Amino acid sequence: MNEHSEGDTGRQRIRARVENSLRPLTLPNFLTMLRMAMVPFFVIAVNEHDFRLALWTFVIAGLTDSLDGYLARSLQMRSRIGAYLDPIADKILITCAYVALTVPQGQSVVIPLWLTILALFRDFLIMVVALVLYLVEGLRHFPPSILGKLTTTMQVVTITVVLLANLAVVPGWLPMTCFYSSFILVIVSGFNYIYRIGRMLEEKRQDRQP
Repeated sequence: MNEHSEGDTGRQRIRARVENSLRPLTLPNFLTMLRMAMVPFFVIAVNEHDFRLALWTFVIAGLTDSLDGYLARSLQMRSRIGAYLDPIADKILITCAYVALTVPQGQSVVIPLWLTILALFRDFLIMVVALVLYLVEGLRHFPPSILGKLTTTMQVVTITVVLLANLAVVPGWLPMTCFYSSFILVIVSGFNYIYRIGRMLEEKRQDRQP
């Protein structure tokens, strides 16, 4: 009888852990979804040449990114859905911002088309490789690298500088520095990602060997 009760308790704990990891309606996940909901308003503001509104929208979206991570850690509200949604929300915001600020609509400063193409191709390549590795090798976890985080940070800085350059006069070298810094990080982080994937596959192959 005791063994049966302990078994039921164990199953209940496992079920509770699964439900907690999958539950979408937490405060951090709400902030993440709010960040995604702000993307069309950012694009509309850029299209309307309201760069002040676009800048504030981008800044607020960035604050929600920092806040949802802090709340998830401090309030112990980490969830599996949140772990997937957070990077997706970041990527949607950055991608849409890059595209919106690349299309020439009479702005003073635009993000160069070549930089946007390279950044989008890198992200597309990473997504395709991750999907193939998941389907073929069962690899699900791809921890972000320092180079990847630096690339994202530089992209955020680039977007902010371009928005500011369309609001006020900024030194001409500042946007160009951001563009070429982003370019270097996109290339280096892309090759680093390929290298890391190769290492992961090699380790997995060695683990399968008798």
